[in-house]
Parts: sequence; C-alpha cells; structure tokens
Amino acid sequence: MAERRFKIALGVLILVALYAALVPWLSDVDDRVTDFSAARLAPSFDHPFGTDSAGRDLFVRIAAGIRTSLLVALACALLATVIGVAVGTTAGLVGGWVDRFVMRGTDAVNALPHLLLGIVIVAMFRGSIAAIVLSIALTHWTQVARIIRSEILSLRERPYIDAAILAGASRRHVIMRHLVPATAAQALIAVVLLLPHAVWHESTLSFLGFGLPPHKPSLGTLLEEARSSLLLGGWWTLVFPAAVLVIATVAVAIAGSALRSMLTPPRPSELRL
Repeated sequence: MAERRFKIALGVLILVALYAALVPWLSDVDDRVTDFSAARLAPSFDHPFGTDSAGRDLFVRIAAGIRTSLLVALACALLATVIGVAVGTTAGLVGGWVDRFVMRGTDAVNALPHLLLGIVIVAMFRGSIAAIVLSIALTHWTQVARIIRSEILSLRERPYIDAAILAGASRRHVIMRHLVPATAAQALIAVVLLLPHAVWHESTLSFLGFGLPPHKPSLGTLLEEARSSLLLGGWWTLVFPAAVLVIATVAVAIAGSALRSMLTPPRPSELRL
C-alpha cells in the first residue's frame, strides 16, 4: 500500500516538475512582459489559465512560480535538516548537561510562533531569497533534532555498537561508520516531509507581502496578486495558482508519509508470525 501511494504521488510530482521546467523554456511568452490590453482575460485556447491584471499569461507565470517555490522550499528543507541533524547528533552523543541544555533550547525555539519569527527575519531583508530560506529553516529544525536525538540514543544501546567499542574502534570511527549512516534514512524522510511546510510558509510570507518581490513569480506572490483581480471577477487568477499549490504540497506530503512507512522497520507487534 505504501509503495503504491509513493508511486502515485511521485508520478504527480514528476508531472508538476515537468510543467514547471518545460513550459517557461518551450513557451515563446515572456511572463515578465506586461500587456494591459490583454489584462484579466478569461481562460481560453490562447491562454489556458487566463491572464492576470497586468496581461501576463498565467499558464507560463504559474510554471515559473512553481519552480521558484519548490527551489526555495528545497533549500529550506535541506538547511533545516542539516541544522536538526547536527543538533540532534550532538545532544544524543554527548549526553549529560549538554543534552539537557540543547533540548531546552530546542523547546524554546519550538515554542516561538514560527510565522511571526519568520516575518521578523524577512522584514529586515525585504525581498531576499536568502532571508526567506533562513527564516523558514531556523523555525523548522526542531522536530528533526528530536527525531535524530532519539535515533542516536536508541543506536547507542545496540549490541553491535558495544562490540565495535570492545574491538578497539575509536569514538570517531563508531560515529562516522555506524551512527551517522544509520540516521541517513530519517534525515531523508525529514527533508521530504519538510518540503510542503516550506512551500506553504514561503507562499504565506509572499502573500503577506514579506516574501519575494512581485517581479519574481512564486505561488505566494501569484496568490497575493490575485486579491485585486478576484474582486473584479477574475476567479481564475486565484483558482489555478491555489490548485497547483494544493496539488504539489499534498503530493509531497503523501510521498513523504509513504516513504517513512517504507523506510521505517515495523514494530515487533506488527510483524506477522
């Protein structure tokens, strides 16, 4: 069942990725050029998703927006996972007062309102992609740190770790050869599961006017631009970007959940005798 869900979700993501990669490249329409004579045209053969208030083709512009949003989300997920793995590994390996101090700091970060903290960080560097990536990563590493710490604490009790130490293996060898590779699957799952969160946070920041500037299309900026057109009857300016956002994030979430089921070994009670 998990493999089937993963294949279906992966197929949807491949279609979305091909749409985002090929449409701006193959189309002869420049999504940055405005044409007010073609503003707010309804969906048609020439413009499958219609045009926005500036006369730009939404079929091409949404494809460019997906590419921007997914690239920003991937950078956020990777950075958050790296921070979480580093913090969780340090807490799990060192233990003692270091573990307690690190985890209390993790609790403090987790207690902060993520969106509010992200707005504060991005507001200081308005329109900076690096600031957006940093703001999302700094608020989403805590769960990764908890998972990796738990995994490290569990691995430290395994018999083969004791056997390696008794055989004369150094601490560095045990960490690099046994502990860190064993957490790779959890880190991969964390990256995939963080992607939809990062996409929604980037979209929310851009929708509120704190994210990317309007000339750099993303799903968030497209939704923000749709507010004025929606009042004038341009429903397509909201429906199509929102639909693509929901489809992409739901597919990533399903793929991540299925991947976790596939890579996580079943509990003893779940095994068939």
